[in-house]
Amino acid sequence: MNYLIKGIQIVNEGKTSVGDVFIKEGMIHKIDRNISVKENVTEINGNGKFLLPGAIDDQVHFREPGLTHKATIYSESKAAVAGGVTSFMEMPNTVPPVFTQELLEQKYSIAATSSLANYSFYMGTGNDNLDEVLQTNDKKNDVCGVKVFMGSSTGNLLVDNPLVLEKVFGGVELLIATHCEDEATIKRNFQKIKQQKETLEPSDHPLIRDEEACFESSFRAIQLAKKHDTRLHILHISTERELQLFSNMLPLTEKRITAEVCVHHLHFTSDDYETLGNQIKCNPAIKAKHNKDALWQGLLDNKLDVIATDHAPHTWNEKNEPYEKAHAGLPLVQHSLLLMLQYVKEKKISLEKVVEKMSHAVADCYQVERRGYIREGYFADLVMVDMEGLYTINKQNILYKCGWSPLEGTTFPASVTHTFINGHLVYGNGLWNESIKGMRIKFDR
Repeated sequence: MNYLIKGIQIVNEGKTSVGDVFIKEGMIHKIDRNISVKENVTEINGNGKFLLPGAIDDQVHFREPGLTHKATIYSESKAAVAGGVTSFMEMPNTVPPVFTQELLEQKYSIAATSSLANYSFYMGTGNDNLDEVLQTNDKKNDVCGVKVFMGSSTGNLLVDNPLVLEKVFGGVELLIATHCEDEATIKRNFQKIKQQKETLEPSDHPLIRDEEACFESSFRAIQLAKKHDTRLHILHISTERELQLFSNMLPLTEKRITAEVCVHHLHFTSDDYETLGNQIKCNPAIKAKHNKDALWQGLLDNKLDVIATDHAPHTWNEKNEPYEKAHAGLPLVQHSLLLMLQYVKEKKISLEKVVEKMSHAVADCYQVERRGYIREGYFADLVMVDMEGLYTINKQNILYKCGWSPLEGTTFPASVTHTFINGHLVYGNGLWNESIKGMRIKFDR
């Protein structure tokens, strides 16, 4: 179907203006005032609403294959679409981990038949699969990047062999995304605290995975990237100290080293462990308030380039184990845009800046082909939001397979009303049309 959205406030490239948008054959065909179309279209009244380019989440864990008791590509992509996320880039720590090109393509095959959103998948790096990793260079227009765990978070994906790291940073031609926490520092902190108290608690998490662990690992990654002129993207920056490692002196498209911040590090602080406990246990840890304040400043002054979620669902039982056994990670992809719209209403950030950090900048950072902007000739990945429509998270409207959210009970002062994926209205006013699946993201590299 083709659509004509009339009289909507279009938020794009730093400005908001009222106009019409004609969606034809999956693409943004025309943007103008008072568009008149002779052909058959479905007209949508956009009066009082805002049109945003769909959010692109560059870090999610959708758990398929191997961990589908927690989540599936279908379930989590549906949650993403309901929240205004039209494209995602998913991590390799599934079971088995994505250590071969064959396993990587298997994920794409699953998504082609089940994902409601557009998709890309990272190639995983271990200590023993360098040849497979370097083959990703031949797919630089078809794969979002290579993931390197420079601190252990899940399974055997920790890369702690210095020679392997040198060869990866020196040989990979596309973007390398890193999880940066120093393993030696984490182990040392754990032993120290364990000697002081027999039973650890969620509030110990930011003391174990502390600011030093993050800084040391991020510093090492940047040293390697500068040595080899690697295109490096450091994920989920969580500390004030790390911000000194990044620059805002260049436009994003000219940066070789970029940084991501996640919504939970912008929203929660270590004070929240008292009420939420293991629900907000994640790696890197949510830390003391001064870090959150610094992250906000770093986001607004462009030292932090993109906003993502690190969406990482676990079952309720897995989160309610004692601290040491409780799984790290929290589900966020359905509510990340709503959370940022709340901060827009609180005047913490402008709507234009949210669009920049969740759509434009991600597209620029990864060189995504024809997505992330409201431009003629681009794919019609679009989200309509009502900035006056209240939305309360409850068990009935949580779409994550795990069935819970650390934000449950929160009432947001805005809501997502429509989500278009490649011009297809997948979600509109609570109704779903899942007849057309998302597309594999391409990259212009």
